Amino acid sequence: MRKPFNNHHGLTGNAVTGCHVAFFGLDLAPGQRPGFRGFAFQRTDHAEEDKIWLRGTKTFEKTEPTPARGETFSTRKHPVQSFQWADYSVKPGRHYTYKIFALYGDPAHLKPKHRVTVRISTETETGSTHSAFFNRGSVATQEYARRFLNERPSKAGPGAYEWLSRGLLEALTAFLDRAGPGWDIHGAIYEFQWPSALAAVKRAKERGAKVKVLFDDIVAHDKDGKPLGPWKRNREAIQAARIKSLCQGLANGNLMHNKFFILSRDGAPAAVWTGSTNLTENGIFGHSNVGHIAEDSAVAQAYMDYWNRLKKDPKVDNAYRGANMASTPAPPDPWDRVTHPVFSPRGTQLDSLEWYVAIAGGAERGLFMTFPFGMHDKFQAVYRRDDAVLRMALLDRAYGSPNNKLRDEKDIQRIRNRPNVVLAIGNRIITDSFDRWLAELDKITPGVHVPWVHTKYMLVDPLGASPTVVTGSANFSKASTDSNDENMLVIRGDKRIADIYFGEFLRLYSHYAYREAVKIYLDKKKRGQPEEWQPQYLFDTDDWMAEYFDPADRSGRFMRRTYFAGPMAK
Repeated sequence: MRKPFNNHHGLTGNAVTGCHVAFFGLDLAPGQRPGFRGFAFQRTDHAEEDKIWLRGTKTFEKTEPTPARGETFSTRKHPVQSFQWADYSVKPGRHYTYKIFALYGDPAHLKPKHRVTVRISTETETGSTHSAFFNRGSVATQEYARRFLNERPSKAGPGAYEWLSRGLLEALTAFLDRAGPGWDIHGAIYEFQWPSALAAVKRAKERGAKVKVLFDDIVAHDKDGKPLGPWKRNREAIQAARIKSLCQGLANGNLMHNKFFILSRDGAPAAVWTGSTNLTENGIFGHSNVGHIAEDSAVAQAYMDYWNRLKKDPKVDNAYRGANMASTPAPPDPWDRVTHPVFSPRGTQLDSLEWYVAIAGGAERGLFMTFPFGMHDKFQAVYRRDDAVLRMALLDRAYGSPNNKLRDEKDIQRIRNRPNVVLAIGNRIITDSFDRWLAELDKITPGVHVPWVHTKYMLVDPLGASPTVVTGSANFSKASTDSNDENMLVIRGDKRIADIYFGEFLRLYSHYAYREAVKIYLDKKKRGQPEEWQPQYLFDTDDWMAEYFDPADRSGRFMRRTYFAGPMAK
């Protein structure tokens, strides 16, 4: 949900809620800025009748000069010095009331001058048409370090897995658990390995559902004879789960990169589970991922038709590409449905990639994207535009191929130097000497290819009247268009699902932007001197606001304030 607010004394803003995020874009009138020290947030959870002051980690040096590592503090005494802030501890389908206070004066005697009350409801994860389930996606986190002492979940136990999944695995198993007599499950999964996911498939068969899962079985080896790709681990997991008769390997394609299941009842496709999540330990619990359900019979039928093409184990030829292009044109003409699927591989003209670029380029105020493997040149051209559109991106790494690492890193740096572009690259806190923080786990599975950001989605004008969400398995790359088996959903005009994706994007952006800043600082100090870092205290003057109200600001703070705070922002 979105909810603008205004206390008629110059404190205005916009609240946007997803399932696990309540986000606030804030603004303050010019006459109210002198002496302003920051915002305090008080939250009432009406389900639990619990009222608390929300907490942060930064303090005023004057009143709290030596806080303990990992300690948090009430925003009533140590306020938020930012015009965007989010509460990541809300729960789906709850009603909350927030009181936001503008605090002024000496840090030892802060006075609330203005207050606004905002009543909001969080979204339920399950919707009538679209549902989205995001894992925690941040094993490199202070909360994980506090809760599980930075032990890998395989050692920390089931509680660690449940916390990291945050309902993603549970939603998948619940989706499969719908199937019984008279139902069919058709799956196409790149990495099909996590035992409880395979067990859910087996249970469906035991309940009387018909089940068939296609998996990547493209046999390849490196120069030393070691298996490349997931084929060997897929075979071993399927054998261990005793579901070999329910599975079919695909060996003739380039990369069977799909991650979807179709539910059909009495032969009629009804719903699809899709998204970015590989069914592995790292996919479900490690790097960021989303599971997306579309309860749409037309979409499900399109997936079923695609699955029927896949089951023939086709080679990547003109006939296969042409069938995918004909069934899901990009763009559709007319584009008259809320949800449009896109299947690959397609023609070498990169029609779907060009369409995504056109959608991104059509953003009027805001563009938000995730890139696991660098940013394709066509999207770099969009991010380089000279205009007033806020463009944000979250990357797992700055480069695509290691062979082009230096070139790609320079290109990304040039993009992020633009005043309307804000980027973050995944990282972690690597030392417990830094700014009173705890050291963080880097990854939950050794040797993973993507440690941080694995989602592939785009949000265009997410706070507008007709937002667009593009989500699925494809990495916004050439290979994902003309070579790989992939699927995407293009959703236009669904504000609810846009709000959920928007909150999750900003949650992970904020998480990793700070960690990248830490990395940059320690790199400059040659990593070996974290003790040289001086703790980051709150400003005890109103100088902290300067960039937020400077139209010439190049940090992105001015543009973020005016976009997130909504139409009342000045």
